Amino acid sequence: MRITNLAGTALFAVLLTANAWGQSSFRFASTAPAEEPTAESAVAAPTPAAPAAAAPATEPTPAQPAASTPAPAEAAKPDNGIASPSDAPQAPVAAAPEIKTSDLTEKPAHAAELSLTDKDACDVGGCDGWFPCNPREPWKLPQPCFLQQHKTVLGGWLQQGVTFNDQNSDGFNGPVATNDMAGEYQMNQMWMYLHRPADTGGCGFAWGGHVDMIYGTDWRFGINHGLEDRINGFDYQSYGLVIPQAYLELAYNNLSVKLGHFAGILDYEAVPAIMNPFYSHSYSYAYTVPQLVTGALADWKMTDQFSVQAGFHRGREMFEDFNDKLEVMAGVKWVSCDKRTSIAWATSSGQQTVDYPPFYFNDENRFVYSLVVQHDLTDKLKYVLVHNLGYEKEPFNLPIDAEWYGLNNYLLYKINACWSANLRAEWLRDDDGMRVAGPGNIPGVRAWDGAGYAGNFFNITAGLNWRPTGNWLIRPEVRYDWYDGLDSWVPVPGKPALPFGNGDSDQQTTFAVDAVLTF
Repeated sequence: MRITNLAGTALFAVLLTANAWGQSSFRFASTAPAEEPTAESAVAAPTPAAPAAAAPATEPTPAQPAASTPAPAEAAKPDNGIASPSDAPQAPVAAAPEIKTSDLTEKPAHAAELSLTDKDACDVGGCDGWFPCNPREPWKLPQPCFLQQHKTVLGGWLQQGVTFNDQNSDGFNGPVATNDMAGEYQMNQMWMYLHRPADTGGCGFAWGGHVDMIYGTDWRFGINHGLEDRINGFDYQSYGLVIPQAYLELAYNNLSVKLGHFAGILDYEAVPAIMNPFYSHSYSYAYTVPQLVTGALADWKMTDQFSVQAGFHRGREMFEDFNDKLEVMAGVKWVSCDKRTSIAWATSSGQQTVDYPPFYFNDENRFVYSLVVQHDLTDKLKYVLVHNLGYEKEPFNLPIDAEWYGLNNYLLYKINACWSANLRAEWLRDDDGMRVAGPGNIPGVRAWDGAGYAGNFFNITAGLNWRPTGNWLIRPEVRYDWYDGLDSWVPVPGKPALPFGNGDSDQQTTFAVDAVLTF
């Protein structure tokens, strides 16, 4: 997820004291991820991040069992604009309505398809073996009558995990998000949502809405200026509250409009834990895209293959903006007739001026786009390509133009009803050291505080997804990160010179596992 623009202002205040070193302030990533997650990603991914974001991100709980043979793997995750699994198809709870989405929204490839016979489900060592595989229909929260009467669903999940690294670290895993605490238990997300779908069935009017609320360590990556900073304050606490989404949705025929606070539509990962194939997040989602935004976003399904999105927002991870400039967010999506291939391109662009006394920065436009290509290579194997590129002119009044870009690759293999194996390989170029920066740069936030790394970031992550029952998701992973670039240029004593260890290492291996209980 990403640190907020509030963080940039806060760190600039610190850097004012650094003029003795002959340097100026710098700009770094906003808020989560949500995405996060997005997150941009809930983030989007916290913001980061934006626990932020949207953020998004798909339901890890199984579908209703079918009567016969296994169903083929479906497309990867849905649009990150759908930042909660409540937006994805799922079995109704009691008399609660079934949640529906557009035909473009499909279950992620990393979420194992559970429409299998009991025999198929037990093939992985037996139903009562060391690694049980009992993908029965998941337990859901009892739905109050008044929610059922208003076609509203209540649900959520609990995500918790632990991560170890091979460095003599400072208590953190460097820029790895959002499982950033080294050797320390994290309850990342205690997530609750209320969702009423705006389902027109393709004809007529409908209205709906969505509200998310998270308590956990991901709050540090999802700080929206004017919202989470006011709710939590900054006292170096590990846990806090985030509201990733709170929006009204209006729909007419094949057009829907979200009004309020919602997830962005860039990148592949998302803020909600269960929408991602790994516990950790990619650099691209954590640091380069808006995960959670406040504004309006229209989505028009033109045909069964094409849809377009367009809207505006107040700024990346901005509930209250530093200026009165609106930013544009727009995108286009295409899905093949056989649903095996999809392409999504989205962008966000706007002026970054900060008018927040005593600070004033006449920043120019910041532009970023994201391209996500997904293709089913076989019925069990899916490939995902993510390419992000961003540009910002004269950030923080510095006489430079910042650029960042990268490629992110996923291979997602469905083994059977309860197991999947996933691989991620990523390269991110932070050309001017303006993107990769930890939320610990915000005074009062307990997190990694590195920043100012002009160079290349790489990560290779391998992991498993195990769903022993309809409610549990367990994800062990091994991740290797390395950095090829200059030492941090931030002129503040005590800042880590390199991203890993105690600021003295350019590489790191982490071993992590999280467990997610849905309800």
